[in-house]
Amino acid sequence: MIQILIADDHAVVRVGVKEILRREFKGVVCGEAGNAEEVLAQIGTRAWDLVIMDLSMPGRSGRELLRDLKRALPRLPVLILSMHPDGEYGRAMLEAGASGYLNKEIAPRELALAVRRALMGGVYVSPALAKRLASDAGGGQGPLPHDALSKRELEVLRMLASGKTASRIAAELHLSPATVSTYRVRILGKTKLTSTAELIRYAMRHFLVD
Repeated sequence: MIQILIADDHAVVRVGVKEILRREFKGVVCGEAGNAEEVLAQIGTRAWDLVIMDLSMPGRSGRELLRDLKRALPRLPVLILSMHPDGEYGRAMLEAGASGYLNKEIAPRELALAVRRALMGGVYVSPALAKRLASDAGGGQGPLPHDALSKRELEVLRMLASGKTASRIAAELHLSPATVSTYRVRILGKTKLTSTAELIRYAMRHFLVD
């Protein structure tokens, strides 16, 4: 059973998102919150698998609320669903720890895809935002950190960024989980990053994964 908290100060948006989720995910349980305080109050009432929240709600800014959620539950995926263009706010929210940033004008199937990716531990970036991130990253001043990775290390990085677990990567590449963990440590060292979440955001920013 998937449990998703929907946070938006407009009831019609919450209803619409709930209907999409119920069509796409059998047996999903949806909670609702209309402002930041309600989100924080509800976050400890269930073992939520995902939070889908608006960027602009009464109580505090979306960035502040995201920060508070990640402090309380670092592994809880949070998708931002906002009226603001993704190019304006998307990068900042991904860097703050969001598992995806979507504009409210998206098609229902794109929301479903983003939810699936977030539930798998990945990060969803719209095609438009991905191109913007790739353009921003391609300033062209010398080699990028991932240029130092071996072919296998780059392959593992892409698989991690797509949301695959170490055990699944090991099975697909016919390696042991310990070897995959060793590759992960090497990748973190060469890219000067500190966590899988940072690796995922780095891969998305540099357009290394679809």
